[in-house]
Amino acid sequence: MARNDRFLKACRKEPVDCTPIWMMRQAGRYLKEYRDIRSKYSFIEMCKTPELVVEVTLQPVRRFELDAAIIFADILLPLEYMGIDFEFSKDDGPQIKNPVRTKKEVEKMRKFVIEEHMDYLLTSIKLVRKELDGKLPLIGFSGAPFTLASYIIEGGGSKNYIHTKTMMYKEPDTWHLLMEKLVDMIIDYLNAQIQAGAQAVQVFDSWVGCLCPSDYKEFILPHQKRLFEGLDKSVPNIHFAFGASHLLKLVKEAGGDVIGLDWRIDLDDAWKSLNFETAVQGNLDPAALYGSRDYIKRRVEDILKRAGNRNGHIFNLGHGILPTVPVENAEYLVNLVHELSKR
Repeated sequence: MARNDRFLKACRKEPVDCTPIWMMRQAGRYLKEYRDIRSKYSFIEMCKTPELVVEVTLQPVRRFELDAAIIFADILLPLEYMGIDFEFSKDDGPQIKNPVRTKKEVEKMRKFVIEEHMDYLLTSIKLVRKELDGKLPLIGFSGAPFTLASYIIEGGGSKNYIHTKTMMYKEPDTWHLLMEKLVDMIIDYLNAQIQAGAQAVQVFDSWVGCLCPSDYKEFILPHQKRLFEGLDKSVPNIHFAFGASHLLKLVKEAGGDVIGLDWRIDLDDAWKSLNFETAVQGNLDPAALYGSRDYIKRRVEDILKRAGNRNGHIFNLGHGILPTVPVENAEYLVNLVHELSKR
């Protein structure tokens, strides 16, 4: 396979021969080869064993004609070294054993050296780069400060984010201190991944859509801006805020060479609201992959039509691929995007 850099070109809004595609959570439970490994190891063991990380990262790019690989990891991994104790329950859902809800608890959160404590991840990145041998680019990633903070405060996922919002509204000093600590860590974490060989990095803000624009502006924007300003500019960065169509202009203001879009907004409307100044990534509903071939094709055609052959569109799902998606539909999607978008 010749070198494929259409993903990196699209990140930089350069012309491509066809629209690049990768899928969030592309290394995961919908693949039999992933489930085979998962049956033998715990999720954390998989994340911390470089040989397994390499294998799982490469599984989807062996199977499909994807335009990028993304390192197999989890957004909570670095929190362990800040003093946060967590485990993944049977369905891989994270549970925080020692939620952080007071100023004293925030102050106790430790600084740590990524290269010392997370050498397993950096080693995995180097090994994957070696295996890919320049054929495909590799993406590194981190959770965004709000998403990590909400996990730490709530003790897991949440519907209403009551504890998180209570800290924001009642103890703003404690909130800002927590965000500062997380931003410091994320900047170091992503820059270490870039040093190890990640050719692009994505910041996942999975839960920020629960905020209204004025709260985003006050409690998130300054921190998110500092994060993007602190990143190594030698590689593109992607800013994906899930469920946040109402925050798009603020998300853009926060930073990102590429803005990720979920399926709750039409791609052309979203891009127009960004003044076409950034690249965009998205935005097929992951559940569309349960549809008929005809339905999947109609959705892909619609998204590509809205992108209008502009430079700077990366096709992706509007969130992670679901564990029970038929593999043949994922393959159909990848091939279809390339076929229908040929320039």
